[in-house]
Amino acid sequence: MKVVYASTPEQEQRIARLIQKIYAETFPKYFTDEEIKEFEKLNVLHTSTRHFEYFGTLREAYQVICALETIYSILEMANIDPKYEEMFIRNVEILERFELSFPFHFSQFSHEKDMNNVTRFSVYTKAANEWLV
Repeated sequence: MKVVYASTPEQEQRIARLIQKIYAETFPKYFTDEEIKEFEKLNVLHTSTRHFEYFGTLREAYQVICALETIYSILEMANIDPKYEEMFIRNVEILERFELSFPFHFSQFSHEKDMNNVTRFSVYTKAANEWLV
């Protein structure tokens, strides 16, 4: 008999927060709001109840969390070094194995788009404050 530990609600919440963080902090550096909106329509990094059943064990949930955190860390570097390409690809493959769509190539993130060199606003980035005047 084999004992398997189920993923916890905290792990599921962590996965959801990491996906939101990628949408709010990373994607706006590389893509326009229209492109990000299209990603949502295409269910990029979309999770459903079925996904949480699919990576329902502690080990599988940790694999997804680690893959998301690694991709996020690589993409948040000031200058993305090509030596991280293999690591990026390996973690994208982990997400794909758990049926989380991340249809991007490393080269799409190797340089921030020129439009990001100036201050720009996105509906996806977190507000600097929440006060309404």
